[in-house]
Amino acid sequence: MTISLQLLFKEIDQVTDEQDLRSQVVPKIGEYFATKRSGIFFFDQLLADRNLQKLLKVALSVEHNPVARYLAERHTPVHEGLVTSPKAWAIICPRPDHWHVMAGPIVNRGQLVGVVGCTREQSMPAFDTQNLADLSAMCLHLSVWAATVRSRSVSVGEASPTGIGKSQHQSFKSDRLTPRELQIAELVALGRTNAEIGRELWITENSVKQALKRMFRKLEVSSRAEMVAQLSATKHHLPSIKMSPSNLMQNTHQ
Repeated sequence: MTISLQLLFKEIDQVTDEQDLRSQVVPKIGEYFATKRSGIFFFDQLLADRNLQKLLKVALSVEHNPVARYLAERHTPVHEGLVTSPKAWAIICPRPDHWHVMAGPIVNRGQLVGVVGCTREQSMPAFDTQNLADLSAMCLHLSVWAATVRSRSVSVGEASPTGIGKSQHQSFKSDRLTPRELQIAELVALGRTNAEIGRELWITENSVKQALKRMFRKLEVSSRAEMVAQLSATKHHLPSIKMSPSNLMQNTHQ
């Protein structure tokens, strides 16, 4: 390790946006843990980017990935050796550059909002308890960063040519939804299928499908995942929205 934990803490504290977090901090995390790959992922960004939704289906599937399940249930760092055998892990994740995997939680307001991930090849040493302890310390600082710097940038939004911030523009779009449509959106965010939403609201499954089509047009989105990501940025519209990893997974494709 050629970089100290204290230096990493300072780097995290000094970055002002996600671009700097990924370009300046992620490489140093990879250097500290001597990884093949490393990354920081926020769930709302994964939902908004179709190219990254495959990551939700595979790497962050709590149904199929015991590392993701352990992380979601306990909000504490984990490596594959804690939750499964090498033989089982090779079946779950056959990629040679993911032979050893370690992940840590980024938490905000009691919710898991992101993940720090590190991988090593088969020829490299497995992650150990000291690695987990060090990652836990990093995740503490990243969680503070997410609760302050990142939350502030999301609430302020980026200025548009008209002078309206991004989050304010999203708020205006979400205001177009009716109370019934907000109910449907809330149930979508909770992982309900169209049939389950219909039964809960005493409407037909087809009525749910048609309502979702109208909602997509109003919000200018093309998927359930994008809708949830946009509405989660204006949480006062959906006070009981739950963005857990399992709900994120269930809402990626329906």
